[in-house]
Amino acid sequence: MEQYTHRVQYYETDQMGIVHHSNYIRWFEEARTDCLEKMGIPYDKMEEDGIISPVIAVEAEYLRMVRFGTTVTIFTKIKSYNGIKLALGYEVVDTHTGMVHCRGTSRHCFLNEKGRPVALKKANPAYHAIFMEALEKEKEEEEK
Repeated sequence: MEQYTHRVQYYETDQMGIVHHSNYIRWFEEARTDCLEKMGIPYDKMEEDGIISPVIAVEAEYLRMVRFGTTVTIFTKIKSYNGIKLALGYEVVDTHTGMVHCRGTSRHCFLNEKGRPVALKKANPAYHAIFMEALEKEKEEEEK
């Protein structure tokens, strides 16, 4: 599980000083790209290698409000990976209190430059190995 820290900015809030719901999806993306970079697969490098990974689904469960000035930590983990599709889970936690404010999931596929689906095992075995290793690590952590 990787973690990414974000301090809530004023522009991310509504008139009541509460984070607008759309920003959680942006935070998921920030955390996802940070997670991939820490895994050794920076998104820009993946694109240079001819692979893109669009979002095919995203969901968020809002548990409690986050306000301007709060620092949150977004924990990101690989929920599933099969070489063709990837699912990531997110938990947005108040860094100070430890309370979970939002949980979410994003699902992705892998495409080549022409927009056709690719299997990473064939298209880029090195990336496939990194994702498999990370998935295995997540499973081991869950068993503890």
